[in-house]
Amino acid sequence: MAIVLQFVVGLVFGFGLLLSGMSDPAKVLNFLDLGGIASGNWDPSLAFVMAGAVAVTFVGFRFVLQRSRPLFAERFHLPTKRELDLRIVAGPAIFGVGWGLAGLCPGPALTALGFGSRAAFIFVAAMLTGMWLARFLSQLPSLSRVATQVDPLET
Repeated sequence: MAIVLQFVVGLVFGFGLLLSGMSDPAKVLNFLDLGGIASGNWDPSLAFVMAGAVAVTFVGFRFVLQRSRPLFAERFHLPTKRELDLRIVAGPAIFGVGWGLAGLCPGPALTALGFGSRAAFIFVAAMLTGMWLARFLSQLPSLSRVATQVDPLET
């Protein structure tokens, strides 16, 4: 049953990406091009997509975490680490730069593969290479040092 639910959730996610235009790199790049505000070429529609996603996630997490355990697992797998290290700062920065350059992030890129997009194939190959490189670099002791302490999350 869990695999069927995961498949349905993946279909809903993919459909949402298509419906919102997140699988179209040009739409994403038009949103990220803040210089286009003055000329009227800026596309603010993805801000509404992101706001909707944040709202659904906020409500969903509040609802789900009130349960004693997940529906299809014995326990929740939540992060316990409370420190910021180089990986947790550099990773999102690299992700953001890649998103800005390509107009794709992992979910939309996988969705775009279904259309046979050459750009998506190149992006996914680069993404997989980057994932391999990140795993390799994570084994280096110098990348596991704590950069700064953070306050524990309040629940």
